[in-house]
Order: sequence, then structure tokens, then C-alpha cells
Amino acid sequence: MTDQRRLLISFSGGETSGRMTKLIHERLAGQYDEIVTVFANTGQENEQTLEFVQRCDEAWGWNVVWVEAVTDPQQGKGVTARVVDFGTACRDGSVFEAMIAKHGIPGPGFIHCTRELKERAITAYCRSISWKAGTYDTAIGIRVDEIDRMNPKAATARLVYPLIKRFPHTKEDVNAFWIRQSFRLELKGYQGNCKWCWKKSLRKHLTIMAETPEAFDFPERMEKLYPLSGANPRNEEKRFFRNRLKVEDIRRLAATGNFAPADDDAQINQMDFFRGLDLDVGGGCEESCEVTFDDAA
Repeated sequence: MTDQRRLLISFSGGETSGRMTKLIHERLAGQYDEIVTVFANTGQENEQTLEFVQRCDEAWGWNVVWVEAVTDPQQGKGVTARVVDFGTACRDGSVFEAMIAKHGIPGPGFIHCTRELKERAITAYCRSISWKAGTYDTAIGIRVDEIDRMNPKAATARLVYPLIKRFPHTKEDVNAFWIRQSFRLELKGYQGNCKWCWKKSLRKHLTIMAETPEAFDFPERMEKLYPLSGANPRNEEKRFFRNRLKVEDIRRLAATGNFAPADDDAQINQMDFFRGLDLDVGGGCEESCEVTFDDAA
């Protein structure tokens, strides 16, 4: 095992993660012999996410490594990683589609998109540069007000949370930092890094469908092409969204207009809240999807 102190920064492309990355490079660089900052692109990120990653790197010189999962269709073969950049990063969903073709549609009960497209892509890249498991720390951008999202096996997996222990930050602290900068992530909180992430609440999905229906073109195509792919002991169609909703269901519900849209700037009034009490289930998805490395230990 190497005696060098190494740190992998998992930069998700969100503002919380960006704040963490800047603090590490400014204040902790001297505590590590090597620091590598990695962004894992799934092919379904909002374009604003890719632009934000690029602008952070240009502004502060983090030398961000852009990686994408390469899914081997053969069973028993693991993920490898390819290195790309802002110009060559996948935007057509083919990276995501290759994962779905092998493992099936992700969603409640089949939580494997972050694992395959982010966690395993990142660890595959680390292996490619001879960083063996257990020889480096991994910094995750989770704030002190999200402490319940910490991996309970963090110590074993060598996961560190600088915005919880070293530099405690809340969402308000992160916002205060970015307000002072010349640029920031040009997305509303309910939009998030992923265009249509199934973890979003129904209210967020309905709002995004009403504003940018084309964001759901990819999952709709996947529903038609791969309804039975992957491990499927019940031999039933898999669905991305809660309550087994399909894209056509979300489109139909959004068309009625009978919901209070998600809004970053205004509180939902009491009547709207009770009118759509179920719409915020799973609403914890904010601007980014942070890796947790739940299967790392």
C-alpha cells in the first residue's frame, strides 16, 4: 500500500459540490500528495451542468478529469471508463442507454444508475491510474444540513465530507458563496443536473414536463426499447418513476395544469399544498446527484 496521501474529489457538477471542490483545493492541498478531481458524465446531464463544470475548471484550474462509463454488454464484465472533455462529452444519452440495455431501467426498486454511471465509472478511472481501492480518500459534496445522506460505512470506505466536518456549510452558505461569484450553475433547484432524474418529486417532474417536455424524450424512448431488460424475476415492465408512472402519464398529468408548479423563489401556499400533498414525495433531489459509494465497502 502506498504511503502517499491521495484524495479523489467527486465533483458532481452542482453548486454544493463546486463549493467543496474549491475549499479543498484552496485549504487542504498541502495535506495531500495527490488530488484528482473527477466529474462523471451520464449523457443525460443538463447542458448547463456541463458548462458549469467547464467554467469552474477554467476559473480555478482544478484540472477536472471528465469520465464516462463504458458498459460491457457481457454479463460478469464490469464497467470501464473513458476520459472525455467538454467538447467530446456524451450528450445523446448513449452512455446511459448502454447501461439500461444491460441492467434495465432504473427507478424505485432498481437503483443502479448512479452506481453504474458514476460510482463505478469513477473507481474504474482510479484503477486505470493505479489508484487501488483503500489507498485514497474520496471527498463527497454533502452539506451539514444533509447529514442523513452520509454513508454509514464512510470510515471503512474512506469517504470524507468536508462540508459536514471540516468546513460546515448549509444550503444558505453555499448560495451566499455563489452569489458573490461572476458565474454560477444556471439551473433552478428543481431542474437538477440530470434532466429527468427519477428521484425527483412528481411536482418537479410535472413542472419540468410543462416547461421543457423534450427533457423526457430519452426516458420515453428507453421505456419502449428496454421494458424487460436486466434482472427481472417478475417478468414485468420496469418503470422509471414512482407509483409505476410512465412518461405518458407524466405528460397527461402535466397537461391538466392541476398542480402547483415547483418554484425556487416562492413558497407553495396552503391551498396549493393540500391540493397536491403527494406531489413532493421524493423531493430531496436538488441540483445534483452525489455518489454515495454504498457498495464500496
